Amino acid sequence: MSSTKREADHVELIHLSSMASKPLNLLFFMLLFFHLHTHSSASILPKEAHPTKSGYLPVNATTGSAIFYAFYEAQFPNHTSLSQTPLVIWLQGGPGCSSMTGNFFELGPWQVTPPLDQNLQHPELQPNPGSWNRIFGLLFLDNPIGTGFSIASTPEEIPTNQQAVARHLFIAIRKFIALDPLFKSRPIYITGESYAGKYVPSIGYYILKRNPLLPLSKRVNLQGLAIGNGLTDPETQVGTHALQSYYFGLINEKQKIQLEKIQFEAINFTKAGKWSDATDARLKVLSYLQNVTGLATLFDFRRNIPYDSYWLEELLKTPEVKKALGVNESMVFEKCSKVVGAALHSDVMKSVRFKVEYLVKKTKVLLFQGQCDLRDGVVSVESWIKKMKWEGLQKFLDAKRDVWNVNGVLAGYVQKSDNLSHVVVLGAGHYLPTDQPVNSQAMIEDWILDRGLFANNHIQNLVMDL
Repeated sequence: MSSTKREADHVELIHLSSMASKPLNLLFFMLLFFHLHTHSSASILPKEAHPTKSGYLPVNATTGSAIFYAFYEAQFPNHTSLSQTPLVIWLQGGPGCSSMTGNFFELGPWQVTPPLDQNLQHPELQPNPGSWNRIFGLLFLDNPIGTGFSIASTPEEIPTNQQAVARHLFIAIRKFIALDPLFKSRPIYITGESYAGKYVPSIGYYILKRNPLLPLSKRVNLQGLAIGNGLTDPETQVGTHALQSYYFGLINEKQKIQLEKIQFEAINFTKAGKWSDATDARLKVLSYLQNVTGLATLFDFRRNIPYDSYWLEELLKTPEVKKALGVNESMVFEKCSKVVGAALHSDVMKSVRFKVEYLVKKTKVLLFQGQCDLRDGVVSVESWIKKMKWEGLQKFLDAKRDVWNVNGVLAGYVQKSDNLSHVVVLGAGHYLPTDQPVNSQAMIEDWILDRGLFANNHIQNLVMDL
């Protein structure tokens, strides 16, 4: 119980003691009022919801630009030594959207919810049954600088390409590791969703290229990369929307032909290297699809209303929460930064597929999508997987697609060969961990620990086949 609540309890109990002579039913009524009143005055961010560590990782000592981080240690480490407990890093997409969305809306230990009492003006937090820090350490980074609570000294310093994004992330990750001697030996897994379909391969590629040039003590112990509903090879992915929507029954053939024309515009601009025009054309594709289908959101075709971030933004605007996160009260929180989005506008349609092709030869890679995402969903991702230049591709394409159950219930499908795993999560949209928290937790834990359908040996599958 917080000190604020204890003080409130003390005041109310003094008041109630003066009513000892009142009828019992009135006393009961007042006790009920006292309970509701103290609940409304309690801390927005319980002590248990505070990060283990949070603050800033400078990426430019001269200008003061820095990446904001929030780290949550594993709740129940399953390794005998904390020094061997995996560290999972989460990067939000956008470009320019804060990883505090991932933290408080998707896969962090506490999730924001609307207040149960409609008279309250602030959100509440509830424990997340699908938190990714159940048995792993979990690090959220607001990336690039200028995103969320991160600091960009000037708009000109915000990265405009993936090389610059990766360079800042590399500096920040190494500075985080330096915060605790135990971090140095812990295996690191970098994960993210949506536009992080470019960030994750870019920082992974940067790490594996830089590590050999550094002494062992300075290297990043990268062990795997995971991308959820990612935009990775935009030229290929933008060409899938018409066919996917047509076979979902969301558009007719005439609309399909019209949508294909707009897609070709985006593809042709991309081939010509007209990057800003290509980005605008892709936005036109998504806008047309949104209009003709009448869907509430392309992030999940089942939804009657879009995903709601109102209470998330209210939470992160409060001085109490800013203080707990180590953020200056004067910082203005934006869920997604228009300035960062503008800086990376010409980067949107540039492919990083070649980085995934390099990475999958060196470390394990997980690609996962929500079944109901129409923006960067299953068809979109499978389209570029088939184009990969990788000697293991055919073996992967020929691999069995296994039925995946969690707690005895169908959760989706897993296809795996060598270093590449692909997962389709049923009943989920773009914000997959929000829609299927427990299943997303089971997926990331089994993949990192090489368990079940993610096991490196195929003995289990061979026995099932027999």
